[in-house]
Amino acid sequence: MSNVLVLQHHDLNACDLSALADLDLAAPAAGQGGSLRFAVAEDFVLPEQAAAALLHQEIDFAILPDMAFGDLGLIVSDMDSTLITIECVDEIAAGVGLKEQVAEITERSMRGELDFEQSLRERVALLAGLNESVLQQVYDEVLKLSPGAEFLLKECRKHGVKFMLVSGGFTFFTQRLQQRLGFEYQYANVLEAEGGKLTGRLNGRIIDAKAKADLLVQHRESLGLQAQQVLAMGDGANDIPMLQEAGIGVAYRAKPKAQQHADACVRFGGLERIRGWFA
Repeated sequence: MSNVLVLQHHDLNACDLSALADLDLAAPAAGQGGSLRFAVAEDFVLPEQAAAALLHQEIDFAILPDMAFGDLGLIVSDMDSTLITIECVDEIAAGVGLKEQVAEITERSMRGELDFEQSLRERVALLAGLNESVLQQVYDEVLKLSPGAEFLLKECRKHGVKFMLVSGGFTFFTQRLQQRLGFEYQYANVLEAEGGKLTGRLNGRIIDAKAKADLLVQHRESLGLQAQQVLAMGDGANDIPMLQEAGIGVAYRAKPKAQQHADACVRFGGLERIRGWFA
């Protein structure tokens, strides 16, 4: 399969692409959403100076297989700070006045400085005694979809690409997002509650980095897909194993560690850029 260098920006006509002039690229083809697609050799590497010039103009770029979006069979997505803009556990913690304390633990975990399961249990323990109603309040009043999320899901339905939400967050939110957006699969952690209050404990299997990658493999095999037909996207260190397991791993507004292990990075645009990587 041949490769392409794809550039994405809300107005590429206004961008200075002179940094690409010395690379002997063929004339580009227009792609989805006004992107530009340059056919390149399989071993093509974008020089650092050219990459820096593109980043300076807030152009998202990647070198990927030349595929149509419909050639994918499955997209696997993280939830917090990927499909949605918030970290749910941080916003729940606001209900007990501990948002800053919990957010600091979350940030360290996403950077890969803390063991994910240990840090998750530590954060959830701080929620003990909180009314379950706070979860609905966070969903109704705080949770927002990332830009381009609804467009991406619409494109998945249009082209027959299945979508799986797999999250180190909580089923309270993944279930409601599945009902709202109509995607096929969702997995997350289960908050335990008694008498209408959170106990500060979790029930069942912990969805951590390994579980995310395992679920990707499970669904890839059950759907009879090749590795290159699966795209995974996420933002934190606990997404790295599934980014590596996928045929195409996309770091979305991600921490540096996740970017280093991704095939493509969306640094500036929204989730519509996932669609834009493909013909």
